[in-house]
Amino acid sequence: MDDKERYSLGMNVRREVLGDAHVDRAQSNLNPLNNEFQDLITRYAWGEIWTRPGLPRHTRSLMTICMMVALNREEELKLHLRAAANNGVTRDEIKEALLQTAIYCGVPAANSAFALAQKVFAEMDAAGS
Repeated sequence: MDDKERYSLGMNVRREVLGDAHVDRAQSNLNPLNNEFQDLITRYAWGEIWTRPGLPRHTRSLMTICMMVALNREEELKLHLRAAANNGVTRDEIKEALLQTAIYCGVPAANSAFALAQKVFAEMDAAGS
């Protein structure tokens, strides 16, 4: 697969997982500073990794949520909490993943993640998504 094909496939997966609204916002904010970074993300994170057949998107979503907790990346955690539903991840499964992070990432990290998840889910419910 060449870079053009990887980008196209990556953009399709990115839209399926994160939703058109998020991807459209990211694309509308392209500028000389971030253009190459966004291209890299699309080609490699989405076009190379998320398309691999070795793990289903459901599993990749849960893994990504746990990694965002471990790395204390609140904005990315919010993004992937929302996106997980697009990959068939239930809120109960997210709860279990966050419980797992309490042991391996620490109770304070999991506590923050549970609070953030509650907020994100309330926003999603209010928006009807």
